[in-house]
Amino acid sequence: MNIINKNTDYALRALLEISKSPSTFITSRKISEIQGIPLQYIRNILQVLVREGIIESKEGATGGVRLRISPEKIRLIDIIIIFQGEIKVSECMFRKKICQRQSICELRKRLLKVEQKLINEFEGITLKSLLNDINEV
Repeated sequence: MNIINKNTDYALRALLEISKSPSTFITSRKISEIQGIPLQYIRNILQVLVREGIIESKEGATGGVRLRISPEKIRLIDIIIIFQGEIKVSECMFRKKICQRQSICELRKRLLKVEQKLINEFEGITLKSLLNDINEV
């Protein structure tokens, strides 16, 4: 089970790179080189982040991307939802149909608590807090 998929990981790495100089435009090529992410892949990720209003882009020789939102307001949970959807530990599916025991299932009740704990933790992690962690090392 992967909690964070490749798209989310790449998006976070790109956002961390962009956040190092939040008011300056940085090119997708530069992000690709620094983070070791394939250029076409990072371009696709950045397009999604532009569409979601997290970053803005500018074309031309001095162009690139930069943050539209301050790092304190960009939460890990928001990036996960953009690239993966809602956090679900179990979908309670059986042979492509919703399980009939869902409402009485003891495991389901526990899994919902686990999901909520994960969501709460991810809500508390911001881009700024990740940058602070990097700077402490």
